[in-house]
Amino acid sequence: MYNMIIVVETIFNIIIGLYFFYMLKNQQVDRISINKENEKGLKKLDEMRKVKLSVPLCEESRPQKFEEIIGQQNGIRTLKASICGSNPQHVIIYGPPGVGKTAAARLALEYAKTCSYSPFKDDAKFVEIDATTLRFDERGIADPLIGSVHDPIYQGAGKYGMAGIPQPKMGAVSRAHGGILFIDEIGELNPNEMNKLLKVMEDRKVFFDSAYYNSSNETMPEYIKDIFENGFPADFRLIGATTRNPEEINPALRSRCIEIFFRQLDEVEIKTIAKNASDKIKVNMDSRALDLIGMYASNGREAINLIQLACGIVMNENRNKIEYKDILWLVENGRYSMRTYKKVSDIARIGCVNGLGVFGIDNGIVMDIEAAAIRVKNSTGEIKLTGIIEEEEMNGYNKKVRKKSSIMSSAENAVSMIQNVFKINTRNYDIHIDFQGGYAVDGPSAGVSIACAILSALKNEPIKSEVAMTGEITLNGKVKPVGGIGSKIKAAVKAGAKLVIIPYENWDSSFNNNYANVKIVGVKTIGEILKYVLISSSENNIRIKINKENCKGILTAESATGEKCNF
Repeated sequence: MYNMIIVVETIFNIIIGLYFFYMLKNQQVDRISINKENEKGLKKLDEMRKVKLSVPLCEESRPQKFEEIIGQQNGIRTLKASICGSNPQHVIIYGPPGVGKTAAARLALEYAKTCSYSPFKDDAKFVEIDATTLRFDERGIADPLIGSVHDPIYQGAGKYGMAGIPQPKMGAVSRAHGGILFIDEIGELNPNEMNKLLKVMEDRKVFFDSAYYNSSNETMPEYIKDIFENGFPADFRLIGATTRNPEEINPALRSRCIEIFFRQLDEVEIKTIAKNASDKIKVNMDSRALDLIGMYASNGREAINLIQLACGIVMNENRNKIEYKDILWLVENGRYSMRTYKKVSDIARIGCVNGLGVFGIDNGIVMDIEAAAIRVKNSTGEIKLTGIIEEEEMNGYNKKVRKKSSIMSSAENAVSMIQNVFKINTRNYDIHIDFQGGYAVDGPSAGVSIACAILSALKNEPIKSEVAMTGEITLNGKVKPVGGIGSKIKAAVKAGAKLVIIPYENWDSSFNNNYANVKIVGVKTIGEILKYVLISSSENNIRIKINKENCKGILTAESATGEKCNF
């Protein structure tokens, strides 16, 4: 019996020994396999890193200092005041693509590091993410922006997973701690992520939660306890960039940020960017080719792309100079659109007015507004508007609202004002108002332009061609203030206008100082406008006069019916 026990014990020991032997052998084989795979992977990485292409021109042309960002001096000054002071603020930069928003954000941090009064340290990080590619898991497993917690069930056989310890992972907000978090296209950020970001901006730290966290667990590392109890540090300054309009951005985010506007680049500025890019790659360029780039490129990125493509054409044809024909071929095959600048006409016409508006972000435009009035019988006249947005749709607060466009409402206001103030029965006319140019603009600021165009058509009196105007019109003929005045005045000046009419409440004495060759006047009523715009008003051919005795400063008009009215 004793011998039997010894034999069984010996067999059992042999089995255990063989088991551990094979386990050790498998570990060695696995380790050897891992080492071989590791060496193979490192070798592949080294081979890949040795292969390098030339640096793209867009990267080589990236501004290295603020002076190299063309056309955005006002925006950069505001950005430096917001970020580079002793108390940096969160910032949203609005502007079209390719005008320097990202480059300015990068340079702002570098400039702030050189300021002794700035809280940004020399090792402050610039963390850049794109909201259009940002993805997150609603269960909190992965969130590259805010951070996440890897619960044991998702960790597998890791050391924390086996111990049942949740593992926090920092996100971009924590990686940007002490520096700048730059979110490109922030207007595309998911609403859930936006709400989380707002909370982090307020608390300046990120708090995590997990069903597996137990503060009394003695095996839990102290730093994990600290993270769950006190949060991950996330004291950063946000710079968001977007091509959207301000009203499309989350109001809660806007209230926490300084809003900065980068404008559309003009032709001269595009040419400067193109010339700088060609100089960096040491390629000569025909002046006519440079002019063509300025005419077709809408932003700096497009200008650099044209230079890069033209450089490829020149090198393939063994030439050393970019010629006019190269750029012409590129813009034709790339289907680029030529920028068009409205110029005021030299000929005064009946029913034709130069209206001022804003297109996109801070882009002033001069629009041709034309009106025609045809007399009809039996008061069956109708009003027709073409070239405008007839209806607009607004989303917000979990509801969708549709309303008649503001520009259509302005036209109806203008017609009612003519009936009310001038006592002209517009039902006796078919009135057609056309907005030329195809701009998708809306707003009440075309009211005075529409009113003047209709009055000119009804009275058969021409409007001075060198006049541009903007303002909202009321039913009593009053002119109310509007937005975007600075951009509108610049557009009028560029179009060659000699007189710009704006609402009195928008007028400032500095306007005439800034534009010496243009007269800018503020008006309160439609009557004041008619004094400036109707060619025959100075000769009293349309029977408009000022009743100085009864109502000083108030203009009176005699309608087609012979009745007098005050306004």
